[in-house]
Amino acid sequence: MPGPGPHLMYAMSSGVALTALSNGRFGPHHTLTYTLNAFFGPDIGSFSEWLGSTIGFGFGFGSGLADAIHHPFYYVLILGIPLCFFYSWLSSFLLRRSLLHSLSGVALTKRQCLLLISAGSLSHFFLDHLFEENGHSSMYTWILSTGWWKTRAPINPDAVVVVGLLCTCLLGGFIYINRVKSSNTIKQQSNQSVKLILVLASLYCLWCVSQIYWVNPRRPAVGEEADLGIFVFLATYLFLPHYLCILSTHPRDLEAEQIPL
Repeated sequence: MPGPGPHLMYAMSSGVALTALSNGRFGPHHTLTYTLNAFFGPDIGSFSEWLGSTIGFGFGFGSGLADAIHHPFYYVLILGIPLCFFYSWLSSFLLRRSLLHSLSGVALTKRQCLLLISAGSLSHFFLDHLFEENGHSSMYTWILSTGWWKTRAPINPDAVVVVGLLCTCLLGGFIYINRVKSSNTIKQQSNQSVKLILVLASLYCLWCVSQIYWVNPRRPAVGEEADLGIFVFLATYLFLPHYLCILSTHPRDLEAEQIPL
C-alpha cells in the first residue's frame, strides 16, 4: 500500500496547485491541514499501534482504533470534531508565531478544518483503494465487477444509441454554453457546465445500473468497460475531496478578525 511519500506528495501537490489557481485563497494553512490528514489521518490508528508496541504500552488500543478509523468516512465521523478544534488552534498558533504565511491574515476556522479533514481522508483512500492488498481491495474489486469480463462483450445497439446520445449532448451542451457572444459571465458559464456534467453523468450511471443490476440476465452497459465503477470512484475520491478543498477557501470579502502578528 502507499507509504508516506505518495500520500504527502499527492496531497501537497494538489494543495499547491489549488493555491496557484485560487491566487492564495487556498493558502499554506489549507495545504498543510489537507496534507496531514491525507497522509497521517486515517493511519493514525496504525501509528498508535506501532508506538504502543514500541514503548510497551497500549493494550491493543491502537489496533482497535486503526480498525475503526481506517475508513474514508468513519475517520471523519469519529475524529472529525475534535480534530477540527485542534487544527484550527494549530493554524492560529502558526500564524501568531509567524511560522506559516497566510494571504488572508486569518487562521482557519473550525468549519474550514472539518472540510479539509474530510477532503484529506478521501484523498488518502484515493491511493489506498488503487494500490493496496495486491490490487484486490474491496473497492477496486467492485470497480472491475461493473465491467464485462466473461467473454468478448457483445455490441448492443441500444447501448450504442444511449451512450452516443449522452456523449453528444455533453459536447454539444458545452459548446452551446460557452458559445461566442454569450451573455453569461465566465462564472455563470462554469456553473452551467458543471450542472450539465452532473446531469449527464447521473444519466450515464443510471443507464449502467439498469444494465448491470436491473436487467436479467445482465448485459454489458458499455462494452467491456467498467464505467459505473469508474464514475463512482472518481466522483467520491477525486472530485469530491477537491470540491471540499475549494469550499474551504477564504472568501474574497472575508470579514473575520485578523490575527495580530
